[in-house]
Amino acid sequence: MHRRILGLATVVITVVGAAGCGSSSSSSGASSSSGGGKTTEVKVGIIPIVDVAPLYLGEKKGFFSSRGIKLKMESAQGGAAIIPGVVSGQFQFGFSNTTSLMIAQTKGVPIKSVVNGVASNGKVGADVSGVGVKKDSSIKSAKDLVGKTVAVNTLQNIGDTTVRQTVRADGGDPSKVKFLEMPFDQMPAALDGGQVDAAWMGEPALTIAKSQGARVVASPFAETDPKLTLATYFTSAKVVQENPDLVKKFTEAVTESLKYASEHPDEARQMLTTYTKISGEVLKNLALPSWPAEVDMASLEKLASLGEKDGIFGGKKPDLNTLFS
Repeated sequence: MHRRILGLATVVITVVGAAGCGSSSSSSGASSSSGGGKTTEVKVGIIPIVDVAPLYLGEKKGFFSSRGIKLKMESAQGGAAIIPGVVSGQFQFGFSNTTSLMIAQTKGVPIKSVVNGVASNGKVGADVSGVGVKKDSSIKSAKDLVGKTVAVNTLQNIGDTTVRQTVRADGGDPSKVKFLEMPFDQMPAALDGGQVDAAWMGEPALTIAKSQGARVVASPFAETDPKLTLATYFTSAKVVQENPDLVKKFTEAVTESLKYASEHPDEARQMLTTYTKISGEVLKNLALPSWPAEVDMASLEKLASLGEKDGIFGGKKPDLNTLFS
């Protein structure tokens, strides 16, 4: 979610070309016996960001090994690599924002969300994403973004969809907001240098920008829905059909990890130092998301409706019950 994600048309083309390229063990991972117990290596395509801290924490606490799963996290740039990687068997599971999953489904990509990943913390002004502007900017609230250029990490996705909704709710015309695609890590400098009027940033870019004097004028996730489900872990239809026991164990382990991270936020925050370069004051000050065990279907219905309004599904409607339930 917090890395640049290429268009889903590329995803579909890649999936079609790679669908038959998985190894014979692609649906179950490599298995080995140790001390009489069977251990299955499970590859998970992730983006090394704050959102996936529970996965690393759960691995450390033994929630996966106790179920015979040896996790192997493999970093990717975003959904353009993770979604086809899951479908081809390169990964057994993957992590992706919910809008990308909806887009993929409407394009016929055979995927299934199996367990929640991350949600908005619901705190306006202190959520895991926010629209930042320079300290002396004339922009005071979301409606002031009309006619301005706003950086987002990827066009036609969860970022600009929720920014538009925030503008709309504040009485502005969202069709008159200009969006510019830019990686999160480049946004603080671009904002400070005046290349854009505002930037929709996730953590830690948001905290970095604030340390440079930026003001947060909108919290699109929290303002769209305080319980907005942002991303989930998913797998391919093939794995669901051929290895339901693995899906069940993975889902149980992630659920336990989400609950533990929610109850031990300081441990989750510290875990970031093991797989990211986040440290110091940024680590101390960045906002943590919410890690509920269940997806919030009402928030997903709202997100899908907004996506339809923006035309990002190509005229098709995502089947949320099939994808997320």
